[in-house]
This record gives sequence, structure tokens and C-alpha cells, in this order.
Amino acid sequence: MYRKTDSLILYSSLPEDSILRQLSHIWADWEMNQDTPASLIHRIYAEVKHLLDLSTAYGFDRNLWQCYLTFVMISHENSFALTCERRGPREGTINAIAKHDFEVFRQLMHFDFSPIEESLHINCFSLLCNYQAIPKRQQLFNRHVSECVCALSQKLSAAQNADEMFALITDHFSRYGVAQFGLNRAFRLQEHGNAIEIIAINNMDSVMLSDLIGYETQKAEIRANVEAFLAGRPFNNMLLYGDAGTGKSTSVKALLNEYWKDGLRIIELYKHQFSRLSEVISTVKNRQYRFMIFIDDLSFEENEVEYKFLKAVIEGGLESRPDNVMICATSNRRHLIRETWNDRDDMEHNGDIHRSDTMQEKLSLAARFGCAVSYSAPGHRLFQEIVKGIALRYPELQMSEEELLLEANRYEIRHGGESGRCAQQFINQLVGRIHPEHAEHG
Repeated sequence: MYRKTDSLILYSSLPEDSILRQLSHIWADWEMNQDTPASLIHRIYAEVKHLLDLSTAYGFDRNLWQCYLTFVMISHENSFALTCERRGPREGTINAIAKHDFEVFRQLMHFDFSPIEESLHINCFSLLCNYQAIPKRQQLFNRHVSECVCALSQKLSAAQNADEMFALITDHFSRYGVAQFGLNRAFRLQEHGNAIEIIAINNMDSVMLSDLIGYETQKAEIRANVEAFLAGRPFNNMLLYGDAGTGKSTSVKALLNEYWKDGLRIIELYKHQFSRLSEVISTVKNRQYRFMIFIDDLSFEENEVEYKFLKAVIEGGLESRPDNVMICATSNRRHLIRETWNDRDDMEHNGDIHRSDTMQEKLSLAARFGCAVSYSAPGHRLFQEIVKGIALRYPELQMSEEELLLEANRYEIRHGGESGRCAQQFINQLVGRIHPEHAEHG
């Protein structure tokens, strides 16, 4: 095994602590009698646990060893993979190098672990190659990753040569892309000192725009803007503003669920991370995907200046925003930054001679969102339509329409007024009382 692993070229940068590297070292020490049987077993079990943890997290089953190697091949960012993602496979020397590595992986996928199992009297590798995971319907997260890796693994294991492996993997890169951006659709930023890491979010809601009752004009406007973005046509940054609980954030999640197969990806950013926005954009600007930088519940108080980072990146700095990046924010405030009446009078106040200049400074951030869509609280009639629409998704609710709406009116009076969120929370409460396991968290 170690001889095969050491011959990799494009995949030579696999971390030393990776399962493949560690098992290769273990195999070498076993062949050369450089470690005791007890220590070898201990080291093997540690890597088996790592493989089981990875497989559990991503929902791999059947042959976990082959699923793991498939996952390594499609998640490793190297020059060949990134070229295939952007432009598809091209003729050139790098193809021969890639086929060399794929032949190594083909042999590793059918590697015979029986000699070390017989020598150490263990059977863990045999178990890993015939593994039955939790049924797919019970997996909550990473379902797309699981289905993609498991399906590709079966095809790769049946490949007869490196050319077949090459065709399968390049097709995957062209269709889905490379590494986490190819396997996942939503991400957040994690900071490690001066470094940043974009990590996947796997517990996404499955909401679609059709699930948002009402707001047809708003849905049509944001859909048209996103479709222009995905098609490479001119588009605008989006600001969804208005009353709380009206579906602004839900609309963004729904856009991702409807358009991720067309290359849409979302990276969620928090206000305290605005100073890293340029780094995030630099990381994704050369990828094939279309990235929506999502800022939820955006607003600033008078003494907060983080909006200046956002302003410069969106529009106005020397470096233009790449065509594959859109900024999308939601806010309860149309103008994002808190204004006072003092801002509207051209008289000296707190050292600022021209207050109208102060107001223009505050309004300039909102002006950079060319697609500003208002989500206002529903009227009483629409609120009732929302309640009835959500209730239809739960056939176990055996209530007359009159009784349902009466209870909904009582609920909204006690819980902050009429909104889509209030309607969903009301239905959650009703369903939870009947079948607590069916209720969603409000």
C-alpha cells in the first residue's frame, strides 16, 4: 500500500494525518516488522474509527474503503481538478499524470487486506468493505454528499482501467465541481487567527419559494435577479427588507434550494466578519460557481463603522467585485444604518457642520443594493391564507376552518402580531400537541 501511495503525483499533498497516509505507514511497519502486533492493532483501530466517523458523518455505506477513496479523489483540490471544474478536461500532459494517479486509486480500491488481518487476527477491514449504514431516510444531513459519493464509488469500483476512471471523475468535476463547493451548497466563515476557512453547512432547510404563501411580486423579482446572475447577465446586489417574520431569510434559503443545481452557492457572513470579506471573495472569484454572500438581519447603530468595509467591497473600491459574487442582505431597516432627526438638519451637531452629509453617508450603503425588495407584514386576510396553507401540509390537523382561524387569531394577539413566522409557529404548536415528533422548531 505504501508503495502505491508514495507514487501519487497530483494527490501527493494528502495530509500526513489522512486515513490513507496513516494506513500506508502502518502497512509499511507491518511488512518490515518495525512495530509490535499490539501497537499495530491499536493504530489500525484508530484509523478504522476515523473512517467510521467520516462515513457516519457523510452517510457512506456498503464498501466504506471505496467510498473513502472516492471522497478523497473528488474532494482534493489540485491543478487537474480545478481545470476540469472551470473548463472541462483538456488535452495535455496533465491528463497522463491524472490517469497515472487514477490507476493507483483503482488498485487501492481493490486492495487485499487479508494478509494483515490473518497476521494480526483481526477482521475490521472485511467489516468495512461490507458495511450497512443507517437507512438513507433516517439521515438528516449530508444526504446529497452521501448519494453522490456512494453512486460514484460503485461506478469507479467497476472501472476496468484508468481511462474509465478518468472519464467518470472528469464528468463529476464538470457537473458538480471540486471539493466542498461541489458537494455542498451552503457555507459559513470560520476564523483561525489571521487565517480563514470556509466550511460547509449541512443542516439546511428544504424550503422552496412555493412554500412561501403570498409575496408573489417579491418572489418574481428576486427570482429574475438570481436567474440573471446565474446566466452571466447583468444583475444587482439584493436587499430584502421589511417587517420581521415575513419570509426574507426564508426566500434566500428557498433560492438556494431551487438553484443550487445551476451552480448557486451561499456563504453566510456575520457583521463582525466584514473585514474578511475581501479574503472570502478572493478565495471564490476563480471558481465556476456563482456565490451569494448572505448577510442576515443586517443593521448598524450610529456608533458602528463595520458598514464601511461592506461599502468598499460592494462598490467603490479599486478592485471590482467579480461577476460570480453577489451580495445579498436581509434587514428590518430599509436604510440599514440608524438615522436620527439630527441627521436631516444642516446645522452643527457633535462637531459635524453638515448633517446632510452625515445622512448621505448613512444612505450610501443601502444605495449599493440595486435590487431592494420590500416584505411588509401581511394583512389579516393574507395572514389567514398563510395559516390555512400551512395547515394543509399537516393532514393530521382535524379542525374546521372556522376553528383554525379563530385559534390563529388568538395566537397572533399573544405572540407579536400577524406574520408568516407567527403562522408557522401557531401550526407547530397545534401539530406538536397531536404528534410532538412531527413539530418543527419555531
